[in-house]
Amino acid sequence: MKPMKLRLVAVAYLNARYRVIVGFSLFLALFWLLFLLFRLPFDAMWYGSLILLAGGLGYGGYDLYRFYSRHRAFIRLRDEITISLDRLAPPRTLLEEDQQALIRILFDDRAKQISKANAAYADRMDYDTLWAHQIKTPIAAMRLVLQGMEPTQARMELEQALFQIEQYVEMTLHYLRLQNDASDLLFRRVDLFSMVRTAVKKYAMTFIRKRITLHLTEAPCMVLTDEKWFTFVLEQLLSNSLKYTPSGGSISIYPAGGEEKSLVIEDTGIGIRPEDLPRVFEKGFTGYNGRMDKKSTGLGLYLCRQTLKRLSHRIFLSSKPGKGTRVKIDLSEPNLPIE
Repeated sequence: MKPMKLRLVAVAYLNARYRVIVGFSLFLALFWLLFLLFRLPFDAMWYGSLILLAGGLGYGGYDLYRFYSRHRAFIRLRDEITISLDRLAPPRTLLEEDQQALIRILFDDRAKQISKANAAYADRMDYDTLWAHQIKTPIAAMRLVLQGMEPTQARMELEQALFQIEQYVEMTLHYLRLQNDASDLLFRRVDLFSMVRTAVKKYAMTFIRKRITLHLTEAPCMVLTDEKWFTFVLEQLLSNSLKYTPSGGSISIYPAGGEEKSLVIEDTGIGIRPEDLPRVFEKGFTGYNGRMDKKSTGLGLYLCRQTLKRLSHRIFLSSKPGKGTRVKIDLSEPNLPIE
């Protein structure tokens, strides 16, 4: 925050010192009254008043400078007070000493509360991460059991449900990683459509089960990104398209025309209402479609945007109700270290 303008400082100073100014004015009036009562020479009254005014203005100017200096010191302190109180100016009066004692008590209490909150947050993150990793063991066991069963409709439904559980676990792990500033990002040049094929292959059974047609248009394109994190984004976008595209629909994946490094995922699904479009990337926002689906978490597109932001990519979404949704990812290369 910038220091106050001089005019505002002057107004603040006058408000803070108005008692002194009123007292000085009364003293000057009393000085004149005494001279008039004793009928002293006018020149003596005039010169005496000038001396008092000069002294008062001189002290006022010095006091205003100190007031402004302390204001600037407090402004500088605002950025540091959350870390340390070492830059607090020495108290000049007993009241300032009392105020600083209160500030130190509040600062110490706040530091303790932050420490407790950070410890609780770290414990929760450790527990959630441990749970997400441990739950993979029974999931793998269930998948082995299902593979030994006869290929029936019930088995297909169970496999699909198990696949959704795996996706939710992966979403949880990805969300936890995003909360950690020291994310395991590894930037290198990767074939864009190799990642697309990996994501599509993962959802092959869903395409078949819902009888959704895939139109994939490939083009040579090497992009600078993190393969694991970007593939997660592709999987989330495909999952959304498959979820909201009815049986018999289609999903198209192709490079955006006229743009060297971009990718479009377009479906013929139910689309998104215009009033929901500005909020689709908000955390926890499900919109009309999510409320109708009853199982939407409101995290998929949020995680996509946050992940792409960390990868220095951009995402754009447009949609028309009843006609489908179009998502474009801009993969223009940022200035990032290449490994």
